[in-house]
Amino acid sequence: MPKLKPIPGTEDIEFKPKFVERYSELTDWKEFKKYTLCFLPKSIRINTLKKPINEVKKRLSEHWILTKIPWCKEGFWIEHEYGRLDVGNTIEHNLGYYYVQESASMIPPIVLDPKPGEKVLDLCASPGSKASQIAQYMNNKGVLVANDVSGSRLAALGINLQRLGVSNCVVTQKKGEHFKGDDFDKILLDAPCSGTGTIRKSIKTIKMWNPNTIKSIAGMQKSLIKNAFSLLRPGGILVYSTCSLEPEENEGVVDWLLRNDSDAQLEEINLNIKRGDIITKFEKQEYSKKIEKCLRLWPQDNNTEGFFIAKISKK
Repeated sequence: MPKLKPIPGTEDIEFKPKFVERYSELTDWKEFKKYTLCFLPKSIRINTLKKPINEVKKRLSEHWILTKIPWCKEGFWIEHEYGRLDVGNTIEHNLGYYYVQESASMIPPIVLDPKPGEKVLDLCASPGSKASQIAQYMNNKGVLVANDVSGSRLAALGINLQRLGVSNCVVTQKKGEHFKGDDFDKILLDAPCSGTGTIRKSIKTIKMWNPNTIKSIAGMQKSLIKNAFSLLRPGGILVYSTCSLEPEENEGVVDWLLRNDSDAQLEEINLNIKRGDIITKFEKQEYSKKIEKCLRLWPQDNNTEGFFIAKISKK
């Protein structure tokens, strides 16, 4: 696993008192702060739609140091022999042989486990990191619907899917809460969120954080998960994920679905990864013990972004 490298100029950054109080209750504050103010290790996912893993590794090995990511066979932490050079500025990247993707971001499609020939929906797909990973696992066979609400975001999605050689994908523009359809085998809902797991690559999140907005974000996420689950066929799988660390946006949303739809049941997530404790009780809220099947990742657990993943099946 890559070593910690502090971000220059962050020594004097101040967190809001409410943030410190809240996260001191949720996790080891000192460890969380230490990792949050360190560089996020660069990582890539090799795109086997274009080239085999070994061939891409061989092409990169002359100047780049690749370290295997334990939970993703196509994933590697990557560092240039001369330091933090831009991994997005290579011939191999421009040819679509790999995608620059954070190591924890690779987990939701792995948990979804899409198969060739299936009908799959990525409800909030832009900019396409997870959609292209899903297409890769489907080997471009079957149908992948990649949806997003914003036209400007769809532009990035389309460009990335084209560069990576995805050919089984239909791109749509619709609010996720209003998306219509049925009988999807598998659905990924990587929901819009407060992004508190991404401070390492976006320090401004510290200043933007506002506890008053969390409830409204969670309300939107509940609307999204309710509609996403309705689009699933019986026996299908929904993966819900966020890059937030707020209980209301994670355990709270999944618990709400379980309480409001008797057909929803949580499945175990078995991965070679260190995981944080699931939040079953926070402030005035108490969640079902079933929530312990979810996967919560703090930055200090695996030197990644913070992430939350739930695997839900439809009876």
